[in-house]
Amino acid sequence: MVQIACATDVKEGLYDAIVVVSDGIISLTKLDKLCPDLRGAIEAFSKIDHSLDKGKVSLIPTDKFHARRIVYASTGTVHKDFDDVRRYTKAGTAAAEASLSAGVRSPLLVVVPSERFPNAGLMAALGFLHALYIPLNVVQCDKPVPKVDLLGILEVDATERAAARRVPLPLVHLLQALQRSFDVTRDIGDGDPQSMCPAKVVEYVKSSFENSSVRVSVIDDVEQIRRDYPLMSAVSRCANAIEEHKARLIWLEYDGGDETETLYLVGKGVTFDSGGADLKVGGSMFGMCRDKYGSAVVAGFFRALDELKPKGIKVVGCMCMCRNSIGSNAYTCDEIITSRSGQRVHVYNTDAEGRMAMADVLTEARERALKAKNPHLFTIATLTGHLVLTYGHCSAAMDNGPARAAHYAEQLQHTGDEFGQPVEVSRLFSEDFDFHSAKCEAADLMQANVAPSVRTCRGHSGPAVVLMRVSRY
Repeated sequence: MVQIACATDVKEGLYDAIVVVSDGIISLTKLDKLCPDLRGAIEAFSKIDHSLDKGKVSLIPTDKFHARRIVYASTGTVHKDFDDVRRYTKAGTAAAEASLSAGVRSPLLVVVPSERFPNAGLMAALGFLHALYIPLNVVQCDKPVPKVDLLGILEVDATERAAARRVPLPLVHLLQALQRSFDVTRDIGDGDPQSMCPAKVVEYVKSSFENSSVRVSVIDDVEQIRRDYPLMSAVSRCANAIEEHKARLIWLEYDGGDETETLYLVGKGVTFDSGGADLKVGGSMFGMCRDKYGSAVVAGFFRALDELKPKGIKVVGCMCMCRNSIGSNAYTCDEIITSRSGQRVHVYNTDAEGRMAMADVLTEARERALKAKNPHLFTIATLTGHLVLTYGHCSAAMDNGPARAAHYAEQLQHTGDEFGQPVEVSRLFSEDFDFHSAKCEAADLMQANVAPSVRTCRGHSGPAVVLMRVSRY
């Protein structure tokens, strides 16, 4: 993990490069109180490189500072209607990559404030940190040194920034917490099918939260899972032949005391998705070790909770870890499985396993929520290719009835815009629910369409509908 320090002066001798992220030369006047020499060095270089402000990274030599070099990262335009704060995130990542290529070991990051984007400094720093991550398997095998020895953060106007972005925390403290959170998320989410199989995820999570404020409990008994989580059990049935591939339910709990609200997070954790009997073909199976990113985000969220320790909130999460394998005991289409809620689910497509893995856990979360204070339930998952076709790089938020009445997805969308996490709000309609009604007397609902989601009208709505219907009695 990268050591992060709060700096107070660009002339400190700890750093071997000053990294400046800005939306343009004209904005550098905001640095005058901090250090006019910094603006002067960059402006002088701009006279011989007129492309400095065109969204690129430049290495500027200087004799004005101990660091003797400035890495200047231009965000490019941030003033057009559809520009957003991710310009700063991308510039931060590009600055980090250029710094590493130049052999920088101790960069000092200075982000020129933006009136339009109060979180510009935070997002640029997160982008910088993104490039400094080292994959877990590399850490375990090679024991590499960190990519940098120290990352300094110098805030140009901390008071104004803190008030504007509604986060009453020192920036360095927040960055340290988010760095640890994102590292956990990426360690699990990017882990290959063996190094992060269900059993290995359990080991990693237990180790990560040892002696922390997060309580961890695991359900790994095959018979208990078959009895209490029958839909997940069906998905895992083929994988049960290999001990480390058997399903695990990892329950996490954080209690901030005197809670005013309770969050329940259910994450999809399919460590590898072959498609099952409806096998993925034509290369579409590649990358399916990342089908566990929903659970990875849940784990990362709890890492942030442990670091920041917010008061007045209780959070319960479940990582639904399983593997959708192919073999003689794989679950198949035409099976009718009675869920925890008593709903009879008719399987149409085994490659729609994510909703199966989460549905019974969501039912249990709903059971618990009935006794909780001001509960909110969330499912987090990589569920359909149709979503990518519909929204591309954006996540989608879909509300149930009570959440829609409270405009919950819209609030999430607004917060996402502030912090460079674009969210599209996708509404559900009665036709979506009708589509999943059973087509035979033997079942209550159909689990999916026989065709892939990418060939199904409104295909990304299906998982949400099934989860809502299955989890209700």
